[in-house]
Amino acid sequence: MNSSQDLFDRAQAVIPGGVNSPVRAFGSVGGTPRMMVSARGPYVTDVDGVEYVDLVNSWGPAILGHAHPRVVQAVQDAAARGLGFGATTPGETELAELVTARVTANGVSPVEKLRLVSTGTEATMTAIRLARGYTGRDLLVKFAGHYHGHSDSLLAESGSGVATLSLPGSAGVTEATAAQTLVVPYNDLEALREVFSTHGDRIAAVITEAAAANMGVVPPAPGFNAALARMTRENGSLLIADEVLTGFRVSAAGWWGLENRDGVEWTPDLVTFGKVIGGGLPVAALGGRGDVMDHLAPLGPVYQAGTLSGNPVAVAAGLETLKLADAGVYSTLDTAADILTWAVSGALDDAGVPHAVQRAGNLFSFVFGEAVAGGVSDYDQVRSQEAWRYPPFFHVMLDAGVSLPPSVYEAWFVSAAMDEPAIRRILAALPDAAAAAVRATPPL
Repeated sequence: MNSSQDLFDRAQAVIPGGVNSPVRAFGSVGGTPRMMVSARGPYVTDVDGVEYVDLVNSWGPAILGHAHPRVVQAVQDAAARGLGFGATTPGETELAELVTARVTANGVSPVEKLRLVSTGTEATMTAIRLARGYTGRDLLVKFAGHYHGHSDSLLAESGSGVATLSLPGSAGVTEATAAQTLVVPYNDLEALREVFSTHGDRIAAVITEAAAANMGVVPPAPGFNAALARMTRENGSLLIADEVLTGFRVSAAGWWGLENRDGVEWTPDLVTFGKVIGGGLPVAALGGRGDVMDHLAPLGPVYQAGTLSGNPVAVAAGLETLKLADAGVYSTLDTAADILTWAVSGALDDAGVPHAVQRAGNLFSFVFGEAVAGGVSDYDQVRSQEAWRYPPFFHVMLDAGVSLPPSVYEAWFVSAAMDEPAIRRILAALPDAAAAAVRATPPL
C-alpha cells in the first residue's frame, strides 16, 4: 500500500498543490498531509493504518461523529432510489420545513423561506446578489477576517485559507469588483457608523459571520449583532448572517438561537447555512424574510440555479443528521468543549506558554503570545499572535494520534461521538505538545 507521502507526491503531479482545498496542504504547519481513507465515530484512519482522534470533523459537518449508522443508512436508501432526478423531490420540502422549525426562538424565525444550494460559497454569493437585487444598491460591507466563501467580492481580508496562506485577497479579482466591498474591523461599531454616514444610500447589505470562526474563533461583542440589525434597518440595507459554520452546530438554532433564547433582540434579513445541514454531503442553503426570498427566480428577477441543488442523496444525509441532533447531542458537544478547552489551556499554562482560549458555543481555538493573552476581538489582534508556536504543537499532537486543524486560524470541532478513550488520548498528548510550543522559535 502506498504511504501518505507517496500518495501526496502522486497528487501533486495532477492536482494543484496536491489538494482540492488549500488548507489541506499543511502549508502553515509543514510536513506531509495525511491521506485519510476511513472514519468512524470520533476517529479517522489514514492510508498507513494510523488512527487519529478527529478534531477537524470534516470542518464541522460531522456533528454526530463519522459514519453514524442511521445517517449512512439514510444515504444508502436514498442512493438506491436514484442519485438525482433534475426535478423537485419531497425531501427538499421536508428539509426546508425542518430548518424553519429549528431556527425559531420565542415564536420568531428569521427563516420564512429557504432555497437549497450545494455549497456555502454558493449560499453567500446568492445572498449578496439577492440583497443587491432587492435593494437596488451595489455596495457590500464585510468584516476583516470573516470568511464567506471564495466568490470574488468576499475575498478581501478574509479568514480561513486566505489567512492561513497570508494572502491579501486573490489574484483574478478585478479592481471594480473589489471596490464594491467595503471592509470594516470586526466588533467596531463606530467604524461601521462612519461607513454608513459616507455610503449609506449605496449599501445593499452588511454580511457577518454570526460568530466569527474562520480566523480562529472570535465571538461578537455583546450586543454587536443586535446593533448591526438596527443599523442596517435604519439605513434601508439588509443584514446577512452567515451561519455556514455555526448553524446547527453551536445550538439547534445556530448562533442566532443562542443569542436570542431569552428573548429576540435581533433578526437578520437573510441567513446562510452549510456544513451540518448536509451531514457531510454537499448541501447548503439561503433563507430569510419571505418578501426578500420571493425576489429569487422563478418568482422574482434575481436568478439562481443549480443542477445538483437539493440532490436527494445529500438531502437525506442532512435530514437524518438534523433529526438526530437533539438536546442531548448539544449537551455532549458543550461538555466535550469544556473539557478540552480547560485541558489545553491548563497544559499551556503549566508549560509557561502565554495564550488565550477563544470560544463561541462549542467552537473554540487558541491564540498564542503575551500580546494576546487577554483574548482577541478583531483580525489585527489575531494576526499579531505568535502563530509560529502552533506548528510544533500540532505535530506533536498528530504524532500522538490526534488530528487538529492544520492552521492556527481555524476552529476546533468536537463531535457527539467523542468518548472517554478519545478524550484520554487527547489529554495524554497535551503536555508534550505544550512543551514543543515553548521550544518553538520565531521565523527569521
